[in-house]
Amino acid sequence: MKKERGLLIVLSGPSGVGKGTVCGALRQQDTDILYSVSATTRSPREGEIDGVNYFFKTRDDFEEMIKNDKLLEWAEYVGNYYGTPVDYVEKTLSEGKDIILEIEVQGALKVRQQFPEGVFIFLMPPSLAELRSRIVNRGTESEDLINNRMTVAKDEIEMMDKYDYVVENDVVDLAVERIKAIVVAEHCRKDRLIEKYKQLVEVE
Repeated sequence: MKKERGLLIVLSGPSGVGKGTVCGALRQQDTDILYSVSATTRSPREGEIDGVNYFFKTRDDFEEMIKNDKLLEWAEYVGNYYGTPVDYVEKTLSEGKDIILEIEVQGALKVRQQFPEGVFIFLMPPSLAELRSRIVNRGTESEDLINNRMTVAKDEIEMMDKYDYVVENDVVDLAVERIKAIVVAEHCRKDRLIEKYKQLVEVE
């Protein structure tokens, strides 16, 4: 019987909403979902590890990846490039394994064009005031950059209708449970399973 293709799960939302925190908690709870590591030209934050949190690249290296079609998607966001290496994603899906991409909104919309069968989840902050507070508490951005991120965030929230699901990140563990429920439901969708079960009937 043909192996069921894995799910491409795309989690995105405004900067500071907690995408990395939620993905980290999800990985600890559910080892069946693999994590796609993005490439970026931004500098590592404290505690971030190359090849685990991101592949940290120079601008020249990143632009070479763009030129050679080595990225599923890429975008320039607040002065830095972000992108998803394509080979690992396709290999994982073809092996029947689920993979989650934690990416910016611009990148998610590009992935949707190439993988319309993906599961697209928008991670929403409880409020804009809470979002600003989370960005400020990072202690890594200047006031101008924080204001820039908030302006971008408002524009991104307006693109929520491009997604399949919205998950509020009020409490991390609750957000993780909602995402896991979405993944289970998606695996049970008729259009993902109908060919598999038709084959069973034909064998009988």
